[in-house]
Amino acid sequence: MKSLVLAAVVALLPPLDPEALQAAIADLAHPVATSAQLRVSGPAGRWYGTAGVADLATQRQIRPGDRFRIGSVTKVFVATVVLQLVQERKVDLGTPVQHYLPGLLPPNLEPVTVGQLLDHTSGIPFEVGFPDLSTPDKVVTHRYDRWTPEQRVRLVPDTKAKFPPGTRQEYRGINYVLAALLIEKVTGHSYGHEVDARILCPLGLTRTYVPGLNETRIRGAHVRGYLDVPGRGLVDVSDFNTSISWGEGDMISTTGDLTRFGTALFDGELLPEDLLAKMFTAPQVSMVDGSPARYSAGLQTATINGVALWGKTGEQYGYNAGLFTTRDQQRRIAYSFTPAVSDSTQQQMTLRIVNAVTR
Repeated sequence: MKSLVLAAVVALLPPLDPEALQAAIADLAHPVATSAQLRVSGPAGRWYGTAGVADLATQRQIRPGDRFRIGSVTKVFVATVVLQLVQERKVDLGTPVQHYLPGLLPPNLEPVTVGQLLDHTSGIPFEVGFPDLSTPDKVVTHRYDRWTPEQRVRLVPDTKAKFPPGTRQEYRGINYVLAALLIEKVTGHSYGHEVDARILCPLGLTRTYVPGLNETRIRGAHVRGYLDVPGRGLVDVSDFNTSISWGEGDMISTTGDLTRFGTALFDGELLPEDLLAKMFTAPQVSMVDGSPARYSAGLQTATINGVALWGKTGEQYGYNAGLFTTRDQQRRIAYSFTPAVSDSTQQQMTLRIVNAVTR
């Protein structure tokens, strides 16, 4: 019976079209990008392809093991560790984060539970005092700024929450800065150590890591990212201090490692069924713009061409990445591209990819 059900599920997915997949990543003008790679796997079909080059100076071709910055895909790793701590009864999702991190958040802020951090329903007000990174010039100017997570949390103003915690959803990076600080407080180790010990080493993800606060270079062979700076052309921004995104967007990986991580996570290798279910359950609230909530504990969901995908997108300057899969894992997607612009045009590549794998 199980094999018949599996066959029915596979039949619902369209067969992979290699020409369409290659076309999805080959258009490096929309958005302007220097490279792209896409890995599709699962029982419903496999494909890997690249476009562009890993390094403009040497014209080196992209290799499957090349690292890249994964941006907010980091949040999936952090959420997994927090939920493991819940399983170990070291953390409770219904307990305010202020209990675990006393005195860190402003005193006038309402209690925010750990669960509300993970599903972005905390209502924590926007930080005040961020460096201005609104133009490519300013990004390059601030590329080596070093931030501690405590410095970033101190930018949260001493006001009430934007909305009562748990009543609406607003995607915020500060939620995961706090979640990573929670990991450190509860375990006594760095969040990077816990990610390594609990996820990377057990799964053999040797090309994935959490950089230190002082680390700017990507270790080993990697795809270089560039920004189009007016008057200067394409500037290599691979060398970048991402400490301002600590805990929420600073990790580095490969398409192969992301695929292995997603497979293990969805298969239940990392979490028991009841806690894994929280990663596939969006809260019954609206986003601040009135649309239905689309984020769960660590993941986000979208339905494309009738196919429901779960995973996470991520951005860093010069980089864009994503990890998505169907809930039954018949089709898994890991991609990375290197856009030269930091604006909404990046979505053009993402949409082409998800359309090509679901159409």
